[in-house]
Amino acid sequence: MIKRLGPGKRLSQASIHGNTVYLAGQVPDEYSGDVKTQTKQVLDKIDALLKEAGTDKNNILSATVWLPNINDRDAVNTVWDAWVPEVGPARACVESKLADPAIKVEIAVIAAIP
Repeated sequence: MIKRLGPGKRLSQASIHGNTVYLAGQVPDEYSGDVKTQTKQVLDKIDALLKEAGTDKNNILSATVWLPNINDRDAVNTVWDAWVPEVGPARACVESKLADPAIKVEIAVIAAIP
């Protein structure tokens, strides 16, 4: 059975199958901030979705970070490193054009549900 969180016609914010939750790419709610501010907003949204799914950041298996400017990687890593547990998940960080030019970061994660 598949459970959807924040379901919509185009996408759900998360899909749960078995003991795994797959989060859609999360973007900030406010596009006016710098990349660190936007990253913090995205990580807060991830925390909330993981909690709703019955898990947390300690159970993230993998993450994908999309940046329209790969030179922002160090700024994102500053916020990420303060947020992620001591032993981080598998992660990719790639440069990619995002849906709106004001979006500076998008992050998707897959996590286990204990």
